[in-house]
Amino acid sequence: MNDSYHVPCIFPVKKHWQAPLQVRVPGSKSITNRALLLAVLADGISTLRGVLFSDDSRHFLQCVSDLGFPVKVEEKARCIEVTGLGGRLPRSEANLYVGSAGTAARFLTALLGTAEGRFRLDASPQMRRRPMAPLLATLKELGAEIAFEENEGFFPFTIAGHGFRKQRLAVDIGQSSQFLSALLIAAVRSDQDIVIEPVGRHGMSYIAITAKMMEQFGVPVETPSGHSDRFCIPGGRQYRAQDYRIEPDVSAACYFYALAPLLGCPVLVEDVHADSMQGDIRFLHLLVQMGCTMEDTPDGILLTGPSDGVYQGIDADLSACSDQAITLAALAPFAQTPTTITGIGHIRYQESDRLAAIAAELSRMGISCEERPDSITIWPGTPKPARIETYDDHRMAMGFSLVGLRAKGIVIDNPGCCRKTFEDYFDVLEGMLRQLT
Repeated sequence: MNDSYHVPCIFPVKKHWQAPLQVRVPGSKSITNRALLLAVLADGISTLRGVLFSDDSRHFLQCVSDLGFPVKVEEKARCIEVTGLGGRLPRSEANLYVGSAGTAARFLTALLGTAEGRFRLDASPQMRRRPMAPLLATLKELGAEIAFEENEGFFPFTIAGHGFRKQRLAVDIGQSSQFLSALLIAAVRSDQDIVIEPVGRHGMSYIAITAKMMEQFGVPVETPSGHSDRFCIPGGRQYRAQDYRIEPDVSAACYFYALAPLLGCPVLVEDVHADSMQGDIRFLHLLVQMGCTMEDTPDGILLTGPSDGVYQGIDADLSACSDQAITLAALAPFAQTPTTITGIGHIRYQESDRLAAIAAELSRMGISCEERPDSITIWPGTPKPARIETYDDHRMAMGFSLVGLRAKGIVIDNPGCCRKTFEDYFDVLEGMLRQLT
């Protein structure tokens, strides 16, 4: 892809809607990566269908192969076959590179930090800046030995695990709920019950996905009576190999559902339904608050925006669906009233400092906003032409592309960063826009 993408401004849209804009999105990143780790720990051959293939998942797959697990990949069919060894690792030494894949980085670190062996892990410059210290601190308490090559608490490092030497542990999830998900999934390797207590409540919708999938693979996560903030994984259990279907990625679907209020058109994303286990499904209810209507049809959720593209700003706590903070920020300038997004302080520690990036790019377009430690308020305005810096962050590229559909002169810098999770996003977007003509 070129080093920039000129977003076509197509508003106002003049079309009589006989059918909704319809699109299919890739499989869920969150579910793909969890299913891959669960399959690795299961006993036997698991077949994963509807897999997301992207930079992140390919790095994860390469690490699984480098650990010695048999993997059969059919990208065209979106299918992976993984042979798990019931919690055992084929190799006791390996040199792994996780790229910029935060989920792979945290999940593999927890797995290797509780395994017998010695493993070196490295990452991209971007991932080397992202937090790992809380997870590594918990692994040290379990008995893992960690040697850092550069900055303590960050990649690259070598980790030597010695199993579970404690049955009760705590982990700080203030910067990432992936720390808890990683430990929950890996805890099945213990012969004794493991109790994990998170410090903080950020990202619990993602923890719910983890717990649900662990149960689907045969190991329930229990919450002791009177202690909803503690998680117990029964000892001596084993994940069962599965033929497992992965849901479409609701995080990706939300960019297209945002076209409903933005362009005043109906949008249907195939096979996305209200019973999705993904927390970002809540974002659709925020779009309803802004003026859309929603219907769950047999083909997928149909979201219909106001026909004139007039919608309201809202006050929204996005702690349960923070990946959509950028999406909502892109809609905010065109709303009739201000928008305040709260519960998003932790997005400063993701692929970029997303809160600061949102404020910087809105300001670049002449949109007034007020950035606070864990929230932002955005006032309506007319975006002026601008080249949007994406900070090598896929969600900045996808989210801010929405602005250009309604404002002239918006150019997305480094659109190729979408390879991380949705490599053909701009092709899919253009295909959808062709339905408007």
